[in-house]
Amino acid sequence: MSDSNHKPKERFINLSTRLLILTVIFVMLAEVLIWTPSVARYRKTYIEDFINRAYLSMVALDAMPHTQPNQDLENELLRQTDALAIIVNRPDRRMLMVGGDMPPPIDLTVDMRDETFWSLVADAFKTLSRTDNRVIRAIGMPPKQPKLTVEVIFEESTMRTAMLDFSWRIFALSLVISLITASLVYFSLQWMIVRPIRNLTGAMIGFRNNPEDATRIIRPTPRGDEIGMAQRELAEMQSQVQLSLKQKNRLAAMGGAMTRINHDLRNTLATAVLVSDKLQMIEDPEVKKVAPRLMKAIDRAIDLCSQTLNYAADDSLVLRPRRFVLRDLIEELQGILELSEECANLQWSIDIDQGMEIVADRRHLLRALHNLCSNAGQAGATSLEIQARLADGEILIDLADDGPGLPDKAKEHLFQAFAGSSRDGGTGLGLVIVREVVMEHGGDIELLKTGPEGTAFRIHLPDDIPPHPPDLDRPVT
Repeated sequence: MSDSNHKPKERFINLSTRLLILTVIFVMLAEVLIWTPSVARYRKTYIEDFINRAYLSMVALDAMPHTQPNQDLENELLRQTDALAIIVNRPDRRMLMVGGDMPPPIDLTVDMRDETFWSLVADAFKTLSRTDNRVIRAIGMPPKQPKLTVEVIFEESTMRTAMLDFSWRIFALSLVISLITASLVYFSLQWMIVRPIRNLTGAMIGFRNNPEDATRIIRPTPRGDEIGMAQRELAEMQSQVQLSLKQKNRLAAMGGAMTRINHDLRNTLATAVLVSDKLQMIEDPEVKKVAPRLMKAIDRAIDLCSQTLNYAADDSLVLRPRRFVLRDLIEELQGILELSEECANLQWSIDIDQGMEIVADRRHLLRALHNLCSNAGQAGATSLEIQARLADGEILIDLADDGPGLPDKAKEHLFQAFAGSSRDGGTGLGLVIVREVVMEHGGDIELLKTGPEGTAFRIHLPDDIPPHPPDLDRPVT
C-alpha cells in the first residue's frame, strides 16, 4: 500500500486561518460580555439624564416672574426634554407640567430608586426587543435634592433608538478592536508557533524520506519553551533512529555474510568432528585429556552458528494456531530435554490441569518453552516447577527453577539479542526468541524474580478458546 493512502485529505482552512477566525470570535464574544452591562448602564444614564433635564425645566418654569401658567413655555420645555409630562413632588407642594393634550395611558413604571444590576440588564434587553412604542413613567431623584421626587412620562421609542445607536457604535468599535487584536495575535502565533511547527513537520517528512541521511536531522534552536523542547527531542529521536538503522544494516550485512558461508562453515565443523573422533581413539593420556574439551568446543561452535543463522533467517513468525492440551505439550518438552546432557538430572514438577486447553502454534510454543527450560538446566538448576492457570481472560504459565539466578549483565539486557547471555559462548537469543513467539501470540513475558534462590518467569497468553471448540489438533478457523 502506498504512502498516499495514509495521507490525510488536504484541508481548505489551515491552522493559521483557524487561529485568526477563533481569535476574532473570542474577541467578539468578549465584546458582547462587555456590551451587555454597558447597554444596561446606558439605559440607566439615559433615564437619569431625562429626570435631571425635567427637573431643570421645572426649576426654570418656577423661576418665571409671571404668576399665570404660560402654556407655550410649558410646551417648549416639554419638547426640549422629549417628555409628555413632568411632575415634581416637593415637601411643601406638587408641581405639574403637561402639554396641551393629556398624555396617553402609562404602560410601564420604572422606579430608578429600586433598580438592581440584573433588573437593569433585563429591562435593557426588553427595551431592545420590543417593536411597539410604550409610554413609560420614570421616577427618580435629582442630584443633590434627596427630598424631591421627579416623575417623567415619555415614549420608549426615543430611548430605544438611542440605545440601538449606542449598540451599533459599540459593535463597530468592537469589530475594529477584534480585527486589530486578531491580526496581532495571528502574526504572533504565526511567528512563534505555526512557523516552527511547519519546520518540525518538514523535518519529519524529510527524515522519513531518507532516514539514513545525516543532513535530514533537525537542528534545534536555543528556545527554552515547549517548541524548543520538541525540537531537541525530535533531533535526539532522529539520531537514535539513524543509529539503530545503521546497526540494523550492519547486522543484516553480517547475517547475509554468515548465510553465504554457512555451507563451508558446516563442512569445516564436520571435518573437525571427524578429526576429534579419531583423536579419541589415540591412547595417549594427554590426547585423552584434551579430546573431550575439543568436542565440547566444537559443539558450542555448531550451536552458536545454528542459533545465529536461525535468528537471522526468521524475519517473521507465521503462526498456525491449533487447540491442544497444554499439559501434553509440557510432558513432551520434558521428554525431549531429559535426553540432553544439561537437563538430564533436572527434577520436574508440573502443576497443570489435565483438561486445560490452549489455542496457539504448538511448534513455536514448544520452541519457546524449550529455550526457557534449557536455560534453567544450563544455569545449573536441579529442579523446575511449571504451573498454569486462568486469570482475567489470560492463561498464565509460570516457570520457576532453583538455579543461581541471572547476573546483572543478563538482567540489564534481558531481551536483547547478542547482549543478554548469562554464560560464556551464549548468544542471548533464547529469551529474545521466547518473547517474539509470545508476543506474536498476543501475549507477553515478564521476569518475576531472580536471585540465589532461583529464577521465575511468567508467560501471559490470551484465552481465545471458543465456547464449542473443534477437535484437538485441528486448525482453529
